[in-house]
Amino acid sequence: MMCRSLTLRFFLFIVLLQTCVRGGDVNDNLLSSCLNSHGVHNFTTLSTDTNSDYFKLLHASMQNPLFAKPTVSKPSFIVMPGSKEELSSTVHCCTRESWTIRLRSGGHSYEGLSYTADTPFVIVDMMNLNRISIDVLSETAWVESGATLGELYYAIAQSTDTLGFTAGWCPTVGSGGHISGGGFGMMSRKYGLAADNVVDAILIDSNGAILDREKMGDDVFWAIRGGGGGVWGAIYAWKIKLLPVPEKLTVFRVTKNVGIEDASSLLHKWQYVADELDEDFTVSVLGGVNGNDAWLMFLGLHLGRKDAAKTIIDEKFPELGLVDKEFQEMSWGESMAFLSGLDTISELNNRFLKFDERAFKTKVDFTKVSVPLNVFRHALEMLSEQPGGFIALNGFGGKMSEISTDFTPFPHRKGTKLMFEYIIAWNQDEESKIGEFSEWLAKFYDYLEPFVSKEPRVGYVNHIDLDIGGIDWRNKSSTTNAVEIARNWGERYFSSNYERLVKAKTLIDPNNVFNHPQSIPPMMKFEEIYMLKEL
Repeated sequence: MMCRSLTLRFFLFIVLLQTCVRGGDVNDNLLSSCLNSHGVHNFTTLSTDTNSDYFKLLHASMQNPLFAKPTVSKPSFIVMPGSKEELSSTVHCCTRESWTIRLRSGGHSYEGLSYTADTPFVIVDMMNLNRISIDVLSETAWVESGATLGELYYAIAQSTDTLGFTAGWCPTVGSGGHISGGGFGMMSRKYGLAADNVVDAILIDSNGAILDREKMGDDVFWAIRGGGGGVWGAIYAWKIKLLPVPEKLTVFRVTKNVGIEDASSLLHKWQYVADELDEDFTVSVLGGVNGNDAWLMFLGLHLGRKDAAKTIIDEKFPELGLVDKEFQEMSWGESMAFLSGLDTISELNNRFLKFDERAFKTKVDFTKVSVPLNVFRHALEMLSEQPGGFIALNGFGGKMSEISTDFTPFPHRKGTKLMFEYIIAWNQDEESKIGEFSEWLAKFYDYLEPFVSKEPRVGYVNHIDLDIGGIDWRNKSSTTNAVEIARNWGERYFSSNYERLVKAKTLIDPNNVFNHPQSIPPMMKFEEIYMLKEL
């Protein structure tokens, strides 16, 4: 996840005045007229002025600068609905006027799929749909999909000291896309994914209909909880189950700067600890190489007191060499800020934090068997060749091993030990080397192939990777065989759950209004649609 070095600040007003529609473009005028007639006035249109409100808004939630280049396609409209009804009307108008829709919650799509397209398109930016309603008594919350994880964590922390939620640690990630793809985080070994803890949702379908869990049906409700964002419709809000946490828990964030040999040994030992610790304890690691030395940042969260946490680490991972002062007790809300690298809980509420201004490309793997020591050593040696490269490693086990592979579309459960993420990042003045960076990442990924999941080599839709393949929906010859073409990535992300996702897509969006290059396709024959409804 690209959330490392801390920088701020970005100013943006939330309510935009509608700008003038470009004259002479009939399609633009038709959409503008439809939006206005349905009471949707908060939108802006493509401008040639790079200092305009349009570009400020476009870049506000664009988390990967790779897609900010002038050569990358730009939306003709950016619409910011402020209510469920405005979201419904926006989808209705875009569908009626045949515009491609891109839904943007936090802008963290690794391939820029929430703000780029190959056809004329509209960004439906959800940032004004960020209201959160906490019900401590029922231990639930309604979260509009434009709310970031940080905003959610802040709202929970302001309401209770004994409840939390399981999701990612980067606070600017949008809840809409994150939960749609599963949502792994530091409490997943205790409580599973974010999507595992969704109990209801409000979905806007391609016709603008407003559907709750009962109205959308079991297959669609199952699909939206891990089947990927921007595919099924527009998620207006999630109803989530809040989860018990102690008033005080323990965290640590420790960086070890050591030689490659010692770093290899630490990573080799970590893998045996990470998925076998008690489910109340999670230890993740980030790593890279600077010069001759490696750096490894170990992040730990224990749902218990400091003494117990230190005893466990001393017993299970003494090689880490942690001392008493490195264990810190704090509230759950404070821990979410701490693990994000923030100083205060209030910073969680700032959706415009910029953690890393560099462009980046990532890949992800899952392991089912232990990785040999020499593999970690060679991987670090490869990282020494590329200063912009680093890794993020997470352990599974615990609750993740107890949940069935088809409980939600996310299939990586029992038997999955670790998740590896490989990242290459570069500055703006290094753009001429993009080919070199991509080649290095591909080489790194190829090297790990014998030691990770096989047949197929699986992935994670929240770490979407277009190198696996994609569909050009403008090409009719591709769309007629879309279900088989998409199987290439569909089975990597979802394994045997892919077939049920196709069924759900056919039921909720048979005309494929919500699509992107790696979206789940519907079956194309009407008789198949009717057959599915009878199942």
